[in-house]
Amino acid sequence: MKKQFLRVKQLANQTVGRAEKTEVLSDELLQIEKKIDNVKLATHNVTKKLSACQQGGGDNLDKRMHFRKKKLPQSALSQSMLESSSLMGDETLLGTLFQLCGEGQGNLAKDLTNYEMEVEKTVMTPLTNLQEVDIPAIQTQRKRLAKLVLDMDSARSRYHSAIRSSNTGGNQAAAMAKAESLKDEMDDAQSRMNLCRDALATDMYQFVSKEQEYAHNLISLVEAQIRFHRAAISSLEKVLPAMKGQLEQAMMKPVYGLSLEEHLKITERDIALPLEACALALLEWGMEEEGLFRVAGSSSKTKKLKAALDSGIITGLADLEEYVQDVHSISGALKLYLRELPEPLMTFDLFQDWMEAGSTQDPQVKLQALWSVCDRLPKQNYNNFRYLIKFLATISTNSEVNKMSASNLALVLAPNLIWSREEGGNGMEDAALGVMVTGVASMIVQTIIQHADWFFPGEFDFQPSTPGSAGSTPQGSSTMLSAVGDSAEPVNGSGDHSLLADKLHAAHTESTQHDVTQSEGKRSSGIWNKIGNRKSSSLKKPNSPPPQTPSSFPTRKNTSSVTTAL
Repeated sequence: MKKQFLRVKQLANQTVGRAEKTEVLSDELLQIEKKIDNVKLATHNVTKKLSACQQGGGDNLDKRMHFRKKKLPQSALSQSMLESSSLMGDETLLGTLFQLCGEGQGNLAKDLTNYEMEVEKTVMTPLTNLQEVDIPAIQTQRKRLAKLVLDMDSARSRYHSAIRSSNTGGNQAAAMAKAESLKDEMDDAQSRMNLCRDALATDMYQFVSKEQEYAHNLISLVEAQIRFHRAAISSLEKVLPAMKGQLEQAMMKPVYGLSLEEHLKITERDIALPLEACALALLEWGMEEEGLFRVAGSSSKTKKLKAALDSGIITGLADLEEYVQDVHSISGALKLYLRELPEPLMTFDLFQDWMEAGSTQDPQVKLQALWSVCDRLPKQNYNNFRYLIKFLATISTNSEVNKMSASNLALVLAPNLIWSREEGGNGMEDAALGVMVTGVASMIVQTIIQHADWFFPGEFDFQPSTPGSAGSTPQGSSTMLSAVGDSAEPVNGSGDHSLLADKLHAAHTESTQHDVTQSEGKRSSGIWNKIGNRKSSSLKKPNSPPPQTPSSFPTRKNTSSVTTAL
């Protein structure tokens, strides 16, 4: 009762301008809230008119056709859908589908009874649940948040009032004690408000990401009408492909659990959005964060970020600023994306080849074998794998601070990059593979991270990509760089191979961290000052197999000279 009284008092003070009202929702969430209201209104109108169609219309076909252009329920349904399309806007998926479906309904005026049960089951029930269950649940959460905001504002006002009272004389000890108690109450109210706000944001983002699912109900309506209105099948088949085409081409499609190929095709990107967005954010804010990728972030923040990426809300680095204080949730979202790919980034088809190459004992032969397998990756997987490895190599250059060397990064990320087809997507967690496969996979990823500049030669800038561009691009790919050192020393193809072999052996026996830091130290300094200063071109894979050179560092191209960093 006291809490309710304080809420009413705070609301009254805010109404008359005696107290400040706190707005806790971002502009994006406010826009989504407005969209939810529009969806509720649109689905309500459509469901209402659809119910009007469930009247049978009698058994006299001629009579139904006579009233077709006058007051047939299907005509009203068509009009309602067109109005809903205008309400939603033709730039939205639901708006476009309402438009197409409404035009299809305008051509129908037959058999109102044969498909009633099917329509009720596949169309009316889901739309009714949307407006009576799903949306009200979000609105209830919104009302709860409003109450918690009032509690927080009320506690803050009483706390400030107590502070002022303690400074005006009287029993200051008691006043300060009361102020401390009110401060605890204010902090608790703010904490509960933050949790509720995050939960509401997650629900809203998930609602937006399910627009495709809601729109599919209209597809079901059209398919039901095709089955029961054979006379009108030709007109319905004209609208159905158009609707499905819009559905398939929709940019708003969850990215988690979606195949890499389909995601890149829909978004017209070369680098997956979650990979690029999370990598850029971690390079900006997480380079010095200890235990990156190893330490788990906030579960609610990770889920919220995943839902935001699925809903298409994340479009740039600025959209991730709220996660600056918990960069582990960003790394968690990236690991989750890699783990939920239907096929691992390093592919099912090459799993056995990776395992065989990683099990090779001779360091030089192993590098040659790993490069050969890497070069056989599909272009889209190659581009994204290259981006990820270059990013991880950059992270490892600061391992003295973040404690994430190449070996540590490989240990936590390898299970999310490669697993066998038989595991059903469970990665290295499947006990059947055993410790041996886990160790081999980790060693593969560790080796590629350590020698990132050798596997993927050329300078590399991490910068946001645009449709049709691979983002960061290698430069100077006509020369080969080894990732085993900092200095570059030209060597002729017929040079002293024994010296190279000795240096290669020494490089493999040195500390992993020393190797990576030496090779990447210069390139990583000031990386964010360079973004946008270099032009990018399309990614290119080496198109010739590496020649075998037993006594020298493995080479990939038949060039007269090779630059080897040792």
